[in-house]
Amino acid sequence: MLVLTVRTAMNKTADAALKPAQRDIITLGIAIAAIILFIGTGGTVMPQIVRSWMGQGSAPDMLLTNALLLNVALLLFGWRRYKDLNREVEVRRRAEERARELAERDPMTGCLNRRSGPIAIEVMRVEAAKREEDVAVLLLDLDNFKQINDHNGHQVGDMVLTTIAERIAKELPADGLQIRIGGDEFACAIPFEYRARDRVDALADKLIQIASAPIKHEGLLIEATISLGVAHSHTTAGDPPSADKLIHRADIAMYHAKKRGRNRYFWFESQMEDELRYRNELETGIREGLQAGEFVPFYEQQVNLETGELVGFEMLARWRSPKYGLVNPDVFISIAEEIDVIGALSESLIRQALVDAKGWSPDLSLSVNISPIQLRDPWFAQKLLHILVENGFPPHRLEIEITESCLHENVGAVRSIVTSLKNQGIRISLDDFGTGYSSLSQLRSLPFDRLKIDRSFVTELAGENANCELVRAIVSLGKGLSLPVTAEGIENGKVLDALTGLGEIKGQGYLYGRPENADATRKRLAKLGLLVEGNSDTETGADVLDADADRLAG
Repeated sequence: MLVLTVRTAMNKTADAALKPAQRDIITLGIAIAAIILFIGTGGTVMPQIVRSWMGQGSAPDMLLTNALLLNVALLLFGWRRYKDLNREVEVRRRAEERARELAERDPMTGCLNRRSGPIAIEVMRVEAAKREEDVAVLLLDLDNFKQINDHNGHQVGDMVLTTIAERIAKELPADGLQIRIGGDEFACAIPFEYRARDRVDALADKLIQIASAPIKHEGLLIEATISLGVAHSHTTAGDPPSADKLIHRADIAMYHAKKRGRNRYFWFESQMEDELRYRNELETGIREGLQAGEFVPFYEQQVNLETGELVGFEMLARWRSPKYGLVNPDVFISIAEEIDVIGALSESLIRQALVDAKGWSPDLSLSVNISPIQLRDPWFAQKLLHILVENGFPPHRLEIEITESCLHENVGAVRSIVTSLKNQGIRISLDDFGTGYSSLSQLRSLPFDRLKIDRSFVTELAGENANCELVRAIVSLGKGLSLPVTAEGIENGKVLDALTGLGEIKGQGYLYGRPENADATRKRLAKLGLLVEGNSDTETGADVLDADADRLAG
């Protein structure tokens, strides 16, 4: 196929060159004929003209004289036309070269583009196979390039791409290829001996190193990193992979590198493709499940450790998938964030939870986790307040939990949202406290109502040599800042004993039972007499929603 493609391209080139060549031959033929005619007529007429000027003969033949003059004019015209034709051919040749260059090259970086790159890799692979060598394709993607663009503008973003491309080109061997796949993705290809994979490893390490070097531009210092995937053409059975397949495999390995922390590289392995296929199935399932209402709230009890009294619930997301069964949030939350459906998913769950919680005792609170992605939305506070008004739920019963990592992204935006929610009576809790880098100034300046100790610190209290000093310090810090504390991850009596007596602490964990759906939660509350009077013991929040839908349909 490659040979046929090359031959076809050569034939087209020959056809394109045929017309100028034919015109050159015709012009040359006319010029030769004119020269022969000039010699023939000139040899007869010129002596007559000379003798006539010397007064030694009669006047030359006018017909031959006119033919000679016409012949001279023809020579001059032919020469001029020949020069014009050559100039035209040269201009067209340059235009064709420019058009071919634009079709094959990325205009900004000068790299081969997505159209010409795979063809060049295929040619390299065929030539390498003749030498019993393999081809390695390295696909790299800039980490967080969107943030560089958003914070500094697209001109700076283009400058970063150009700089990275120049750095890559300097490190590639003479027989290497550089391709801009699109956006902030580049690919490189080099031939290598399969037993000398360390050559490819060294190049991958070097590319990661040079890409992470700071880029200075008009007083700005921009730092960029790359994730890199590597695939090779070596195979022990069957046909070797095509150029497009190599790029696809390198892309899968690059995505694997991003999942493992970025700023690193991985070689492609077959199981990565299975993981990506599963990931794509999950993405499709999440989108379809959101439309089908498959995501439901579960509730984990929150208890006052001093009195043992039930004081509220934390809402936890669950996915009732027809294909995967009951799926925990650890599986789907991060994917929902990456595919940008976390806002719609969270709002749907909050609506269901508010309907459920309206039937509980007014003394019970409802805690809801908020994704850092949602806090980037400047309209998040307004959306949440609209949902509260829509469901007629008292704001003081709702507690929003935000993770400590949110404070490092944009403290100003977080402060604005938190303040807006606080002004409406909603309580704010700082989740996973102790795992981030919150400063005391942030804790004092942001109007938090509660600190929530991360479960990793709480579960350590069950160890043989349990050290509760860290937990004790967090509780003391909370007291000093007038912030009550919640401890999550209480799974046995030893942990409970270690926490008891430290102060006013609200706790949750498997010691008090697993998270339950709305129906089981209502039954538990009915036994405790903690349901609003007039509510049926078996009517769940989902039943209420279904009834509302039936009324609207009617």
